[in-house]
Amino acid sequence: MSAIPADYKYSSEHEWVSPVVDGIVTLGITDHAQSELGDIVYVDLPAVGDSFSKGDNIAAVESVKAASDVYTPVSGEVVEVNEVLDAEPATVNADANGAGWICKVRISDPAELDELMDAAAYEEFCK
Repeated sequence: MSAIPADYKYSSEHEWVSPVVDGIVTLGITDHAQSELGDIVYVDLPAVGDSFSKGDNIAAVESVKAASDVYTPVSGEVVEVNEVLDAEPATVNADANGAGWICKVRISDPAELDELMDAAAYEEFCK
């Protein structure tokens, strides 16, 4: 398995959440998820200003093999989306944990982060 950033939190649906900076987290799908999906050809991004509750469908990722919903591991309001993915959806394949991020969310309940897995637990979960 490729690198799993130690400072991220992870959901059982294979989404990651970056550390909180000024009340905002970045969300994406894990490297494990993108490798299972294969070549990503389209990412349906949320709209800036949309609010979501933990577990809501926030985006969708389509690959040559399958389509997969992306569920937000935290509640909050979308403050930015990764517009690069409109033209270059394969960025998720190339750098799922970095440049392939999906959106940034102003988190409304930081306690939800405590319910997510740390890197060691996620690595074990993927085995």
